[in-house]
Amino acid sequence: MVWQDKNVMITGASSGIGRGLAVELSRRGAKVGLIARRADTLTEVVNEIEAANGKALAVPSDVTNAESVRAAADRLRSEFGPIDLLIANAGVGATVDAAELQGSVVAGVISVNVIGAANSVSAVVPEMVKRGRGHLVVISSLAAYRGLPKSAAYCASKAAVSAFFESLRLDLQPRGIDVTIIHPGFIKTPLTAGRHAQMPFLMELDDAVAKIIGAIEKRKKSYAFPWQLASIVRAGMIMPNFMYDWISRRNSFRE
Repeated sequence: MVWQDKNVMITGASSGIGRGLAVELSRRGAKVGLIARRADTLTEVVNEIEAANGKALAVPSDVTNAESVRAAADRLRSEFGPIDLLIANAGVGATVDAAELQGSVVAGVISVNVIGAANSVSAVVPEMVKRGRGHLVVISSLAAYRGLPKSAAYCASKAAVSAFFESLRLDLQPRGIDVTIIHPGFIKTPLTAGRHAQMPFLMELDDAVAKIIGAIEKRKKSYAFPWQLASIVRAGMIMPNFMYDWISRRNSFRE
Protein backbone atom coordinates (compact mmCIF):
# COMPACT_ATOMS: atom_id res chain seq x y z
CA MET A 1 0.00 0.00 0.00
CA VAL A 2 1.26 3.48 -0.88
CA TRP A 3 0.23 5.80 1.93
CA GLN A 4 0.88 9.05 0.12
CA ASP A 5 -2.32 11.14 0.17
CA LYS A 6 -4.41 8.31 1.63
CA ASN A 7 -7.11 9.64 3.97
CA VAL A 8 -7.29 7.73 7.25
CA MET A 9 -9.82 8.11 10.06
CA ILE A 10 -8.62 6.83 13.44
CA THR A 11 -10.79 6.59 16.55
CA GLY A 12 -9.25 6.61 19.99
CA ALA A 13 -6.40 8.63 18.48
CA SER A 14 -5.47 10.67 21.55
CA SER A 15 -3.23 8.03 23.15
CA GLY A 16 -1.78 4.54 22.93
CA ILE A 17 -2.16 2.54 19.74
CA GLY A 18 -4.35 5.16 18.06
CA ARG A 19 -1.86 7.93 18.62
CA GLY A 20 1.03 5.73 17.55
CA LEU A 21 -0.73 4.75 14.32
CA ALA A 22 -1.64 8.37 13.56
CA VAL A 23 1.92 9.59 13.96
CA GLU A 24 3.47 6.77 11.92
CA LEU A 25 0.91 6.83 9.09
CA SER A 26 1.29 10.59 8.73
CA ARG A 27 5.05 10.10 8.56
CA ARG A 28 4.45 7.72 5.65
CA GLY A 29 2.39 10.33 3.81
CA ALA A 30 -1.20 9.70 4.87
CA LYS A 31 -3.57 12.45 5.91
CA VAL A 32 -5.06 11.46 9.25
CA GLY A 33 -8.31 12.43 10.91
CA LEU A 34 -8.08 12.03 14.67
CA ILE A 35 -11.22 11.10 16.60
CA ALA A 36 -11.41 11.09 20.41
CA ARG A 37 -13.21 12.91 23.20
CA ARG A 38 -10.22 14.86 24.55
CA ALA A 39 -9.78 17.92 22.32
CA ASP A 40 -6.67 19.17 24.11
CA THR A 41 -4.85 15.86 23.73
CA LEU A 42 -5.87 15.57 20.08
CA THR A 43 -4.40 19.03 19.49
CA GLU A 44 -1.10 17.82 20.93
CA VAL A 45 -1.07 14.92 18.48
CA VAL A 46 -1.86 17.25 15.56
CA ASN A 47 0.96 19.58 16.60
CA GLU A 48 3.38 16.64 16.76
CA ILE A 49 2.34 15.49 13.28
CA GLU A 50 2.46 18.95 11.72
CA ALA A 51 5.89 19.60 13.27
CA ALA A 52 7.09 16.66 11.16
CA ASN A 53 5.42 18.13 8.05
CA GLY A 54 2.48 15.74 8.20
CA LYS A 55 -1.19 16.51 7.72
CA ALA A 56 -3.72 15.88 10.47
CA LEU A 57 -7.12 17.08 11.55
CA ALA A 58 -8.46 16.82 15.10
CA VAL A 59 -12.20 16.23 15.30
CA PRO A 60 -13.32 15.73 18.92
CA SER A 61 -16.15 13.22 19.00
CA ASP A 62 -17.73 10.57 21.21
CA VAL A 63 -17.85 7.24 19.37
CA THR A 64 -20.85 6.14 21.41
CA ASN A 65 -22.87 8.90 19.71
CA ALA A 66 -23.65 7.94 16.12
CA GLU A 67 -24.52 11.48 15.03
CA SER A 68 -21.28 12.82 16.52
CA VAL A 69 -19.16 10.26 14.67
CA ARG A 70 -21.03 10.86 11.41
CA ALA A 71 -20.44 14.61 11.74
CA ALA A 72 -16.75 13.98 12.39
CA ALA A 73 -16.46 11.79 9.28
CA ASP A 74 -18.28 14.42 7.21
CA ARG A 75 -15.86 17.09 8.35
CA LEU A 76 -12.90 14.89 7.52
CA ARG A 77 -14.30 14.26 4.03
CA SER A 78 -14.86 17.97 3.49
CA GLU A 79 -11.30 18.81 4.52
CA PHE A 80 -9.33 15.91 3.03
CA GLY A 81 -11.64 14.11 0.61
CA PRO A 82 -13.02 10.54 0.65
CA ILE A 83 -11.98 8.34 3.56
CA ASP A 84 -9.84 5.45 2.31
CA LEU A 85 -9.26 3.69 5.62
CA LEU A 86 -11.03 3.52 8.96
CA ILE A 87 -9.13 2.27 12.00
CA ALA A 88 -11.69 1.59 14.74
CA ASN A 89 -9.37 1.70 17.71
CA ALA A 90 -11.34 3.39 20.50
CA GLY A 91 -11.59 1.06 23.44
CA VAL A 92 -11.80 0.82 27.22
CA GLY A 93 -11.22 -1.97 29.70
CA ALA A 94 -12.62 -2.97 33.08
CA THR A 95 -11.05 -5.23 35.69
CA VAL A 96 -13.89 -6.49 37.87
CA ASP A 97 -14.36 -9.74 39.76
CA ALA A 98 -17.65 -11.41 38.87
CA ALA A 99 -18.85 -11.12 42.47
CA GLU A 100 -18.71 -7.33 42.15
CA LEU A 101 -19.94 -7.02 38.57
CA GLN A 102 -22.37 -4.23 37.75
CA GLY A 103 -24.45 -4.03 34.62
CA SER A 104 -23.60 -0.36 34.16
CA VAL A 105 -19.89 -1.20 33.93
CA VAL A 106 -20.53 -3.88 31.30
CA ALA A 107 -22.78 -1.51 29.37
CA GLY A 108 -20.08 1.16 29.38
CA VAL A 109 -17.44 -1.19 27.97
CA ILE A 110 -19.81 -2.58 25.32
CA SER A 111 -20.92 0.93 24.40
CA VAL A 112 -17.39 2.10 23.58
CA ASN A 113 -15.80 -1.10 22.28
CA VAL A 114 -18.70 -2.47 20.23
CA ILE A 115 -21.29 0.26 19.60
CA GLY A 116 -18.51 2.79 19.11
CA ALA A 117 -16.96 0.62 16.42
CA ALA A 118 -20.36 0.11 14.78
CA ASN A 119 -21.00 3.87 14.77
CA SER A 120 -17.61 4.45 13.18
CA VAL A 121 -18.31 1.90 10.45
CA SER A 122 -21.71 3.36 9.66
CA ALA A 123 -20.12 6.80 9.29
CA VAL A 124 -17.83 5.67 6.45
CA VAL A 125 -19.23 2.55 4.77
CA PRO A 126 -22.01 4.09 2.63
CA GLU A 127 -19.48 6.30 0.86
CA MET A 128 -17.01 3.43 0.49
CA VAL A 129 -19.70 1.26 -1.10
CA LYS A 130 -20.53 4.02 -3.57
CA ARG A 131 -16.86 4.34 -4.53
CA GLY A 132 -16.36 0.57 -4.68
CA ARG A 133 -13.27 0.64 -2.50
CA GLY A 134 -12.12 1.18 1.06
CA HIS A 135 -10.63 -0.60 4.03
CA LEU A 136 -12.01 -1.18 7.53
CA VAL A 137 -9.67 -2.10 10.38
CA VAL A 138 -10.63 -2.87 13.97
CA ILE A 139 -8.28 -3.20 16.92
CA SER A 140 -9.68 -6.18 18.81
CA SER A 141 -7.60 -8.29 21.22
CA LEU A 142 -6.34 -11.79 21.91
CA ALA A 143 -8.86 -11.59 24.77
CA ALA A 144 -11.54 -12.12 22.13
CA TYR A 145 -10.72 -15.83 21.86
CA ARG A 146 -11.70 -17.06 25.33
CA GLY A 147 -12.84 -15.65 28.66
CA LEU A 148 -10.24 -14.47 31.19
CA PRO A 149 -10.56 -13.95 34.94
CA LYS A 150 -11.92 -10.54 36.02
CA SER A 151 -12.43 -9.62 32.37
CA ALA A 152 -16.00 -10.58 31.53
CA ALA A 153 -16.97 -7.21 30.04
CA TYR A 154 -13.70 -6.73 28.16
CA CYS A 155 -13.54 -10.24 26.72
CA ALA A 156 -17.19 -10.14 25.70
CA SER A 157 -16.73 -6.79 23.96
CA LYS A 158 -13.69 -7.95 22.01
CA ALA A 159 -15.32 -11.24 21.01
CA ALA A 160 -18.34 -9.27 19.82
CA VAL A 161 -16.37 -6.74 17.80
CA SER A 162 -14.30 -9.48 16.14
CA ALA A 163 -17.43 -11.35 15.08
CA PHE A 164 -19.03 -8.08 13.99
CA PHE A 165 -16.16 -7.23 11.65
CA GLU A 166 -15.97 -10.77 10.31
CA SER A 167 -19.61 -10.45 9.28
CA LEU A 168 -18.82 -7.09 7.70
CA ARG A 169 -16.06 -8.72 5.69
CA LEU A 170 -18.44 -11.29 4.24
CA ASP A 171 -20.84 -8.54 3.18
CA LEU A 172 -18.37 -5.94 1.98
CA GLN A 173 -15.38 -7.69 0.45
CA PRO A 174 -17.32 -8.56 -2.76
CA ARG A 175 -18.00 -4.81 -3.06
CA GLY A 176 -14.32 -3.88 -3.01
CA ILE A 177 -13.97 -3.10 0.69
CA ASP A 178 -11.32 -4.95 2.68
CA VAL A 179 -11.76 -5.75 6.38
CA THR A 180 -8.89 -6.46 8.78
CA ILE A 181 -9.26 -7.64 12.37
CA ILE A 182 -6.21 -7.04 14.57
CA HIS A 183 -5.78 -9.17 17.71
CA PRO A 184 -2.89 -7.73 19.74
CA GLY A 185 -1.49 -9.08 22.95
CA PHE A 186 -0.04 -6.89 25.70
CA ILE A 187 1.30 -3.52 24.55
CA LYS A 188 2.80 -0.70 26.61
CA THR A 189 -0.06 1.81 26.53
CA PRO A 190 -2.13 3.71 29.12
CA LEU A 191 -4.52 0.73 29.11
CA THR A 192 -1.82 -1.58 30.52
CA ALA A 193 0.04 0.98 32.63
CA GLY A 194 -0.11 0.39 36.37
CA ARG A 195 -0.94 -3.30 36.25
CA HIS A 196 0.83 -5.46 38.80
CA ALA A 197 0.15 -8.79 37.13
CA GLN A 198 2.66 -10.35 34.78
CA MET A 199 1.98 -9.53 31.13
CA PRO A 200 3.79 -12.12 28.99
CA PHE A 201 5.49 -10.96 25.80
CA LEU A 202 4.72 -7.30 26.58
CA MET A 203 5.54 -5.27 23.47
CA GLU A 204 6.81 -1.74 22.94
CA LEU A 205 4.26 0.51 21.26
CA ASP A 206 6.45 1.27 18.23
CA ASP A 207 6.94 -2.44 17.54
CA ALA A 208 3.21 -3.09 17.77
CA VAL A 209 2.41 -0.17 15.47
CA ALA A 210 4.82 -1.50 12.85
CA LYS A 211 3.19 -4.94 12.97
CA ILE A 212 -0.32 -3.48 12.69
CA ILE A 213 0.61 -1.31 9.72
CA GLY A 214 2.27 -4.30 8.06
CA ALA A 215 -0.94 -6.31 8.40
CA ILE A 216 -2.98 -3.43 6.97
CA GLU A 217 -0.65 -3.06 4.01
CA LYS A 218 -1.00 -6.77 3.26
CA ARG A 219 -4.79 -6.45 3.64
CA LYS A 220 -4.83 -9.41 6.00
CA LYS A 221 -8.27 -10.61 7.04
CA SER A 222 -7.07 -11.29 10.57
CA TYR A 223 -3.76 -10.80 12.32
CA ALA A 224 -2.83 -11.90 15.86
CA PHE A 225 0.47 -11.03 17.58
CA PRO A 226 2.93 -11.54 19.15
CA TRP A 227 3.09 -15.00 17.67
CA GLN A 228 4.21 -16.62 20.92
CA LEU A 229 1.20 -15.43 22.90
CA ALA A 230 -1.15 -15.88 19.94
CA SER A 231 -0.06 -19.53 19.71
CA ILE A 232 -0.78 -20.08 23.39
CA VAL A 233 -4.20 -18.45 23.07
CA ARG A 234 -5.09 -20.55 20.03
CA ALA A 235 -4.09 -23.66 21.95
CA GLY A 236 -6.50 -22.58 24.65
CA MET A 237 -9.33 -22.62 22.12
CA ILE A 238 -9.05 -26.38 21.71
CA MET A 239 -8.32 -27.25 25.34
CA PRO A 240 -10.95 -29.14 27.32
CA ASN A 241 -12.79 -26.76 29.62
CA PHE A 242 -11.44 -28.32 32.80
CA MET A 243 -7.86 -27.80 31.62
CA TYR A 244 -8.48 -24.26 30.42
CA ASP A 245 -10.18 -23.34 33.70
CA TRP A 246 -7.32 -24.77 35.77
CA ILE A 247 -4.70 -22.80 33.85
CA SER A 248 -6.66 -19.56 33.60
CA ARG A 249 -7.52 -19.34 37.29
CA ARG A 250 -3.82 -19.42 38.10
CA ASN A 251 -2.85 -16.76 35.58
CA SER A 252 -4.81 -13.53 35.93
CA PHE A 253 -3.36 -10.74 33.76
CA ARG A 254 -5.90 -8.09 34.74
CA GLU A 255 -4.72 -7.06 38.23
